[in-house]
Amino acid sequence: MIKNNQKLLNTLHFVIDALAIIFSYVAAWYIKFRSGIFELGAWHLSLQEYMRVLIFLVPEYLLLYYIFQLYTPKRVQGRRLEAWRIIQANVIGLMTFILVLYLARETDFSRTMMFVFFCINVFVEVVGRNILREELRNIRKKGYNQKHILLVGYSRAAEQYVDRIRANPEWGYIVRGILADNKPRGTEYRGVKVLGRTENLSIVLPENKLDEIVITLGLAEYHKLEHIVGMCEKSGVHTKFIPDYNNIIPTKPYTEDLLGLPVVNIRHVPLSNALNALLKRGVDLFGAVTALLLFSPIMAATAAVIKITSPGPLIFKQERIGFQNRPFLMYKFRSMVVQDEKKEKGGWTTPDDPRVTGFGKFIRKTSIDELPQLFNVLKGNMSLVGPRPERPQFVEKFSEEIPRYRVKHQVRPGLTGWAQVNGYRGDTSIRKRIEYDLYYIENWTLGFDLKIIFLTFFKGFVNKNAY
Repeated sequence: MIKNNQKLLNTLHFVIDALAIIFSYVAAWYIKFRSGIFELGAWHLSLQEYMRVLIFLVPEYLLLYYIFQLYTPKRVQGRRLEAWRIIQANVIGLMTFILVLYLARETDFSRTMMFVFFCINVFVEVVGRNILREELRNIRKKGYNQKHILLVGYSRAAEQYVDRIRANPEWGYIVRGILADNKPRGTEYRGVKVLGRTENLSIVLPENKLDEIVITLGLAEYHKLEHIVGMCEKSGVHTKFIPDYNNIIPTKPYTEDLLGLPVVNIRHVPLSNALNALLKRGVDLFGAVTALLLFSPIMAATAAVIKITSPGPLIFKQERIGFQNRPFLMYKFRSMVVQDEKKEKGGWTTPDDPRVTGFGKFIRKTSIDELPQLFNVLKGNMSLVGPRPERPQFVEKFSEEIPRYRVKHQVRPGLTGWAQVNGYRGDTSIRKRIEYDLYYIENWTLGFDLKIIFLTFFKGFVNKNAY
């Protein structure tokens, strides 16, 4: 059964990690003292004294790997999450070891060697685990190390779960069938059949041939949930619950404990965390100041050309809706002739719009007209990365058409965003744009921001949909 396989795999993984730590440490010692890369001073500790440290170092790192959940099944665990946990564990391991050296007043032990060990060990662990991941996936594709599961309840959640399993055979899941009260026996979905009614669980569970029960009841059947969970818990079979609310709450909810009462939050917004928000704000300030210094010659030249070619102000200010539905004035280089405010609010810019100046077409296509928004970032109205803000009249219109539209206002709007680097700028699908914006809001990380900024230089500046 899969449980025994997992125990064997964890034991093997434990041994491989121990060997990887030893290898990385010995390699670091060789690079520091024998490779010639680093300047050698006088040796104060012998090779034996350095190697003796492994007696404490290996258990410390293995314990950290266990704490950071690096021995959980890899079937659906993401590569990036695993790599991030490896880095975290190694950072704490390195800091702990250096602290011990400091408290012990050990000045002869090479800190450089420990830093080299950190770099090698992170690399070896990440590469090694990815190799192991690929080997496991290949084994599962061939029909070995499979996890046999039974679905209880026929619903949209059941179909979506089967869809994902069929699309990812490397996970090694075998769906033995479905027990359902709302479908006749023999009903089939993508090769998975309804085997009987939910009460048949009392017959199936004692046979002990299943690795996992997945409860996929429809919303109308939730009154059966307590009884079904009770049967599963009594048998000791690992049980999962997939709520059938994907069309009601189509995002990433998360739970919190309110004195023993589980509370489901409909949407996970990482930037609601004060530390994350502070970190993002720091990056915004640094990035805006740096960008202003880098682009100041372009901005000065743009201002001069606008002044020469078209009478009127250099900067165009327009009301947009931002963080927490608050209006603010967004800045742009003026790309149109000066016009009546009511006409300006009339609608979208169209191809060959007579209001756009000759130079205005160029700066709109190249996004140079957006550069003054760096001052919006400094003021705190905007961020470097986030959903693009819209005018009040369009916010009202889109809010009626797209129920989740205003969710984008839970974070600061940005100069660029995930939707924009994926091609959704200007006259493109608002619904698709919102899908990308919601994905960004719920999956924000500092690394994700940096990725979007990087992609903006290749995909985000030139806009074929800008008129």
